[in-house]
This record gives sequence, C-alpha cells and structure tokens, in this order.
Amino acid sequence: MNAPLKATLPDQNNPEQDGATVRDVIIVGTGFSGICLAIKLREAGVTDILMLEKADDFGGTWRDNTYPGCACDVQSHLYSYSFEGNPNWSKSYAGWSEIQDYILHCVKKYQLRPLARFGHSVAGAHFNEVSGLWHITTDKGESLVSRFFVMATGPLHVPAIPSIAGLNSFKGRVFHSARWEHDFNLTGKRVASIGTGGSAIQYVPEIAPQVSQLKVFQRTPAWVLPRHERAYTALEKNLFAKLPLLRKLHRLWIYCSNELRLLPIRQPLLARVAEAMGKRHINKQIADPKIASKMTPDYTIGCKRILISNKYYPAFNRDNVELVTEAIKKVTETGIETADGRLHEVDAIILGTGFVIDPRDYMKNVSITGKGGISLLEQWKDGPACYKGLTVENFPNFFQMTGPNSGLGHNSIIYMIESQVSYIVDGVTKLKKGNYKYLDVKPQVLQDFNDHVQVRMQNTVWTSGCVSWYQQKDGRNIAIWPGTTFAYRWQTRHLNLADYEVVVNDGADTAVVLDNKVAFS
Repeated sequence: MNAPLKATLPDQNNPEQDGATVRDVIIVGTGFSGICLAIKLREAGVTDILMLEKADDFGGTWRDNTYPGCACDVQSHLYSYSFEGNPNWSKSYAGWSEIQDYILHCVKKYQLRPLARFGHSVAGAHFNEVSGLWHITTDKGESLVSRFFVMATGPLHVPAIPSIAGLNSFKGRVFHSARWEHDFNLTGKRVASIGTGGSAIQYVPEIAPQVSQLKVFQRTPAWVLPRHERAYTALEKNLFAKLPLLRKLHRLWIYCSNELRLLPIRQPLLARVAEAMGKRHINKQIADPKIASKMTPDYTIGCKRILISNKYYPAFNRDNVELVTEAIKKVTETGIETADGRLHEVDAIILGTGFVIDPRDYMKNVSITGKGGISLLEQWKDGPACYKGLTVENFPNFFQMTGPNSGLGHNSIIYMIESQVSYIVDGVTKLKKGNYKYLDVKPQVLQDFNDHVQVRMQNTVWTSGCVSWYQQKDGRNIAIWPGTTFAYRWQTRHLNLADYEVVVNDGADTAVVLDNKVAFS
C-alpha cells in the first residue's frame, strides 16, 4: 500500500470537543442503498441513525433523472427490495416515476423521513483514534459525531461534463440529461445530443419526433440489444398480490436468467453469439447500411456497458435525425464545430455523457481522513480499493456502499446492495455487542482481496482491449465485480472479525482475532 499523506484532525486529546450528540450511524445518501441500510439497521435494533442528503428528498438516481423515456434497464420485479415486493409494477421495465413512487412508498412504510436531514452535504469527515468516533462537518457548518460513518451516495449522482473547448460560450441552452430542464420546450428546436450511452439511447427516440432537427454526436458506438418489454396484465398483478410465492418465483426466474448473462462476459468466445444477435438487431432496425455500419461496435460485446432498447436504432431512420461521427473540435456561440470543419448550428445541446464513477472524482470535495490524519483520496492516488467494495484500511468503522469493484454489468445492483447491507449490519451489531471501539480492515486482507479481483478480471471481455467507464486511466477495472452475484452474497453474509484489527472500548489494548474469537494482548 502507498504511504498516504496526513491531514488535519480534531484534537485527539479532546474527542468530545464539539459537545455534539454521539450517534450510532450516520448515512450519507438517501437512495436505494441508504434506505435499505436504515431499514435493516432498525430491524437489528440500531435506531440512532441520521441520514444526510444534499437534495430535497429521497430517491437518489430516480429523483434526479427525469428525462423523457428514463427507465431502468433491469426488470422491475428484480429492481426492488427482496423484502418489499411490489405486485403492481405496470410493466417489465419501470420508468423513473414509478421507481421513485416505489422508493417513497418504502420511506413512508418504514417511517424513514424523521431520520433524514435534507439540503446537507458532507464537507469533511475525520476519524478520532482516541474516542473511536467520526467527526463530520456539513456544508452548513454543522458538526456531527458518530460511531459509524457510511457513504451511500453511489456512483451515479455527479454528472460527467465533457471537457469541450468553447462549451461555456454557447448562446443557446445547455444541460445534462440528469438535470433535464423541463421548462425548455424542445418543439421545433435544432438540438445536438452529445453521447450515446444509457441515457441518450432512451431520450433520443423520445425527443426526435418533437424537434425540427436532431444531431447525435457519437464517439464510440454501443452494443444495443433488444428490450423484451411488456405490460403486466391485471390478472398477473392480482395473482402476484394474492400469491406472493408466485411473485417471488417470477423474481427468481428473472434473477437466474440475468445471471446467465455472465457466461459470455467470463468467456469472450461465447460473446460472439450475443454479438451476432446485436448485429441482427442493428441491421434489422436501421434502414441505411452506411449508418448501420457506423453504429456497429468494433469491440467485444460486454467490454463496455451493454444497452437495451427497441426504439433507439429506428430513430435514425427519421429524416430529421443525423448521426455525426466526426470528432468534436469545439463549441461556438451558435453550434458545434467538428474536426472536418463543419459547423452544426443548433439551439440546444444536451449532454448525455453519463456520470463520474471514480470515487476519487465524485468524492473530491469531501475531506475524509482516517487514522493518523490519513487522507482517503491520497491513499487512493493509484486507484480506489475497498475490501469487498465496502471497507478501507486506516478508516475504521467506515463503509462505502457500492464501492470499487462491487458494481455489475449483468444483473440487479439491488441484490448487491442488500448483500452489502447484511455485511454492514452484522459489523455494527458485532461491535456494539462486543463493546469494541472500532474495526479496521487489515492491510494484507484488503490487498489479497483486490489482487484476487484483478486476477478474476483476466481473460474476460472487460480486459479484451476497449476503453470503458469501468476502468481508470491505466486500464485497471475499478467498477465491476468479476464474479457471480451469489458468490458475492456468500462472501458478505457476515463480517468476519478475523479480517479486521479490533480495538476494545477503553482504547488501551488491541484485540487479536483468531478463529472469530477475540483475545486481547
């Protein structure tokens, strides 16, 4: 591990210097991760919880993304909590508003609103070794103290704004898809869409009939597979409501079928079958062979995020939709100039450029320091690393949900979130019952885990040569879990104290853990 720099800590000799009430757990973020953790902590008897949220309501991704056509690419019955099934999903892939309604239903049912403090961002969090507590400051200047500190913000909340010369000089309207400006009427407008990722393939076909001209700027084509979407009938909804087992079996079927998607990812030769299906989809839906050729990827399917849509390709059959593959040179006051010297004059530019997913970027405005004043971002200067995507050496009692290498490219992230919640709750309850001060993952345990993850990446489609948002600049995959989701669940079914340095509550001794039994030296 690299030797991190030190940062300023609260006075170690005065751990209660600010006089703040010591809470059991502070959770940052009120999306699916934070909500699930709060529910399960309460069920385990941990009730002194505070949830901090920078926005004005619960929901996370599904509160922020309201662009036309916004929907989940994981099936509704799987993109929901296993303990809070919804028999009334309207269709197989729910839209953003229906998912947000589900989230708010959970908030109401489990009475979480009193736990939340909205309009509060975390400015800094500092661990005090003497007290074993986290000292947290908000952007409002408020000081908070907690035994456990959980970052449940997820990686999809900071829009990625491309670095394009002249973007700020454009005189028309510019906005990111995650900050859709609904007050701006696109009817009859000339619109440029930059990016061809998961958001763009959803809003492009929705706005195409509305605008006078739509230019889609593509840097690299994505693999887009058919979306097997349908509405649930009234009979199905009634059966799901009256026979919960039937709904659970339906969910299980979806889960298993999705998990099979891992096979071509783990075995690139099998990916050729999926590529053939993808090419058929392109050639069937796009009338112009030249456009179809430009929209056919030249990399192994799965190396980048696989997208699903039945509407995206047909949009390019419209006379008012143009695919632009020349590189963007700069933005002028009136439009976008490409490398071939052509000026594309437009009234609005929509950035469908996704999100910042490297935690060193989306957490760069939060000063987090651990033991001895170690800075988290400095410790991660060569790459972010968490044990099981959750804990970091030198940062005791700190958890980062959906952290490095716990994301998915084939199944529902909710499954991973519930696995992580189980691990965190087990750790919190063990520490409280054992009267321990803090748990700090052992450096070698973290190193061995991450070495194993990178070994598992070898010979997968993720290492087949393309550049993707899963990778950092040196090519290391920092986002994706390379195994099955049930393997991850098995590994996170409980927190093994043998993986951690355990310090007792009086601060005098260090616990040595052998075979899950604690003996103090």
